[in-house]
Amino acid sequence: MGKIPRFWGVHAEPTKLLRLILALLPFAVIVTAYLIASHVRLEANPSDKLTPSVSKMVEAVGEMALTKDKRTGRYLMLADTLSSLRRIVIGLGAAAIVGLFLGMTMGLFPGMNSTLHPVVRFLSIIPPLAILPILFIVFGVGEVGKIVLIFIGSLFVITRDIHEETRQLPREQIVKALTLGASQFQVLWQVVLPQIMPRLLITVRLCLGGAWLFLIASEAIASTDGLGYRIFLVRRYLAMDIIIPYVLWITLIGLLMDTALRLVVNWKYRWYVASQ
Repeated sequence: MGKIPRFWGVHAEPTKLLRLILALLPFAVIVTAYLIASHVRLEANPSDKLTPSVSKMVEAVGEMALTKDKRTGRYLMLADTLSSLRRIVIGLGAAAIVGLFLGMTMGLFPGMNSTLHPVVRFLSIIPPLAILPILFIVFGVGEVGKIVLIFIGSLFVITRDIHEETRQLPREQIVKALTLGASQFQVLWQVVLPQIMPRLLITVRLCLGGAWLFLIASEAIASTDGLGYRIFLVRRYLAMDIIIPYVLWITLIGLLMDTALRLVVNWKYRWYVASQ
């Protein structure tokens, strides 16, 4: 057998330039494969809709993003983006706040852990999309139903992760703080919370993918705007020149949100990054 290239080995340490090339390589392969497939299909059938050309997608995005809709008078792509971002920020933000509180109290107070841990564990196993019809019946098909789906889909993941992180804190810190006269609320607020916050941000990052899944699913079923709504609206016309850019736009937004959270952790909680 030949030798494994140095940059693939267990002890490999690629240079910055090589890391950049290796990171871009899969994207270059995907783009090249698509361009070849699009060229071949369009050459055989110029009206083919499955693999639209780049120029066709740019034209469609320009119409969606830069031209006002005649019926609503809005820029549809901007309106869809703002609607989806509002839902995901409210739903995921509320789940982070409630999950932080539940996870810390469960991890810090044995009585709360005995009371809440079994039900949290049980509810976390229920697939959120399975109860989507129930949520729409109870909360309606408007904004509340969509936000509640994102909230429930993210809440228990965050709660369980914060609970485990809180339990791993050195118990000596809690005992020393109480011995020095701190109240239980002060222990929660001044001792536990600062150490848990970076983990919360990391967990929210991990929940972003699921939150987008719940958002797209709810918008596809019952909505009048939103990125998911637009994708499922134009699919009946096989409008891949709109669907593909919308999917890439959703991916870019998710990547920017993930990067922003990562940068906050690296900037605000350097001690946590170093400890990991």
